[in-house]
Amino acid sequence: MIAMAGSSLSPVMAPAARAEDGYDLWLRYAHADAPRSAAISAHATAIVAPGTGPTLTIATQELQRAVAGMTGTTPALSATVQQGALWLATPASTPALPVKTDGLGSEGYAIRSTMIDGKAVTLIAANSDVGLLHGTYHWLRLAQSGESLDALDIRSAPKIGLRLLNHWDNLNGTVERGYAGQSIWDWWRLPDWKGPRYSDYARANASIGINGTVLNNVNAKADSLTAPYIAKAAALADVFRPYGIKVYLSVKWTAPMELDGLKTADPLDPAVAAWWKAKADEIYKAIPDFGGFLVKANSEGQPGPQDYNRTHADGANMLAAAVKPHGGIVMWRAFVYAHDNPDDRAKQAYTDFKPLDGKFADNVIVQVKNGAIDFQPREPFHPLFGAMPKTPLMMEFQITKEYLGQSTHLTYLGPLFEETLDADTFAKGKGSTVAKVIDGSLEGHKLTGIAGVANIGVDRDWSGSIFNQADWYAFGRLAWDTSLSADVIAKEWAEMTFSPDPKVVQPVVKMMMGSREAAVDYMTPLGLAHVMDTGHHYGPGPWVSDLARPEWNPVYYHKADAKGIGFDRTKSGSDAVGQYAPPVAKLLASAKTTPENELLWFHHLPWDYRLTSGDTLWDGLIHHYDRGVNYVTEMQTTWASLKPYVDAERFAETEAFLTIQHREALWWRDASIAYFQSVSKRPLPAGSAAPAHDLDWYKALKFPYAPGHN
Repeated sequence: MIAMAGSSLSPVMAPAARAEDGYDLWLRYAHADAPRSAAISAHATAIVAPGTGPTLTIATQELQRAVAGMTGTTPALSATVQQGALWLATPASTPALPVKTDGLGSEGYAIRSTMIDGKAVTLIAANSDVGLLHGTYHWLRLAQSGESLDALDIRSAPKIGLRLLNHWDNLNGTVERGYAGQSIWDWWRLPDWKGPRYSDYARANASIGINGTVLNNVNAKADSLTAPYIAKAAALADVFRPYGIKVYLSVKWTAPMELDGLKTADPLDPAVAAWWKAKADEIYKAIPDFGGFLVKANSEGQPGPQDYNRTHADGANMLAAAVKPHGGIVMWRAFVYAHDNPDDRAKQAYTDFKPLDGKFADNVIVQVKNGAIDFQPREPFHPLFGAMPKTPLMMEFQITKEYLGQSTHLTYLGPLFEETLDADTFAKGKGSTVAKVIDGSLEGHKLTGIAGVANIGVDRDWSGSIFNQADWYAFGRLAWDTSLSADVIAKEWAEMTFSPDPKVVQPVVKMMMGSREAAVDYMTPLGLAHVMDTGHHYGPGPWVSDLARPEWNPVYYHKADAKGIGFDRTKSGSDAVGQYAPPVAKLLASAKTTPENELLWFHHLPWDYRLTSGDTLWDGLIHHYDRGVNYVTEMQTTWASLKPYVDAERFAETEAFLTIQHREALWWRDASIAYFQSVSKRPLPAGSAAPAHDLDWYKALKFPYAPGHN
């Protein structure tokens, strides 16, 4: 018998049934059909979990809750191995494990079907209790999805170290670019009241491998660093810690001036550095495992080191020195565009940061958006990826869909994430993908990270709609393993969220996998970008041209005129293509070799330019708009066919949202065509309907109270 440390026995009752309102996310643990229930029961007759501690308790209780929900029987905790048991063990709790945990790190796990003392068991092994928790959720994913639980031999460890949500939550409870209600952080009642939603939040994140959360908006308030708010953050950290999740804070650059009356925020001023060191000491006293700072500086009016003629590296390194004694890190955002109105906003981050390569401290990671503009429905990968070999770069995706239909459009982001991660920078030859840049393997960086701007709020379904949950799920799964495919992730999510029945899964996955491309078609086809109405970014506004700064106006990005459309980023224009590695730049220099879905991002082309389809550019543009709308119609038909298989509440919500999406896809199509036709003076191709209204009608629409615009 393998020696085991002591085990605590605490039975857990099966949870009461809940209405299907989306609160349970992908952790529903719905009752399984008889064959699957029997298979799950056979592999979870008991739970053997030597050791003690809050994380191990969470893992065992999750298994009991899940198995009870799926089978109706709660497996008991046992101090000895039994036939069909689930066995959770680390080298510390169980000497001579029959599986090696080398290479799993502190968060990875192994799952193996094995024999112990003549009994068939499923071993979940890891180097830490957090690893056991991650392995537990993997096993439960298999169980919920109807996968075989026989002959398992799985090893999994995260490819990226920091896997974070960035909450753009404000201290007044609003969420910038949030479309699922108010912030889930009840700052008013914290630190005394820590409601159950906080542990449910941590549980959901742990189930997909997210290990950190930035609590507050990058457009930060200095108050977040005061003692009362540090205590509130510490209360959340206490809830999240057993789930393997650290907390981080966004900071405002001028906090020393605002909070304690310093005369400057110059990063090279010794008094400023001393203030930040003292503040870091104060935070770590309250939160010993505090992760570190996220910084937005010298962008969109936010203060920063450039206000004092210092560089981003000067600022980042000063903060890095403050947190380094505690093991903290600084995430410095590369999203910068300032008042100097550059010839091409897409070039500015590269221009500012490329010269600083190698000048950042070793506990600084530069956080770069997936594209060079701003979370558009489609953008080419950011040219900084692959351009800073001496500096760790961290990906920033937006899970909340500021430009992709916000809460009501079904636009699954898995393909967008996958497209970016798989993009080849050619920085060190073919195969130098963005994923290899951010996981550190391309240049050997140890500090690695990926962040997603969260789409979470107080709505019962957490994310503003059932299908928006899939974007949160996909981000976590790809953050853990960038090699996963969007369709496999969609299948997992659909199986757990609705049913493992192929009659449900196959049509749902098909809807999801084409949905983002459909939105690109009805919003920004052929490489168009930032044609959304300004401010709230809700709906089309390609005509907007009267804002103070050129790059605030949609006309800046499409440059449509009587001759053609598109932004020339070749040598004859802004030469933004020159920021990419030579093989990529060469490809993008010609319209003929530029991927057609990015064509107008890089080229200003005549309306009669011939696409690969044989269409003129004008006709092709219209056909893309039509195709996008038609896809939404197809999704409506598919969803209607699923009514017998989906609970009434979630079916009705999705049906209503698809109705909204169809109406708004038509609005996008018609308003865009009305404007571009007014410029091009071209007739519509045969079979394409004229816009429902004239251009002035669309221009007159106003949305002063659109959500998420603070």
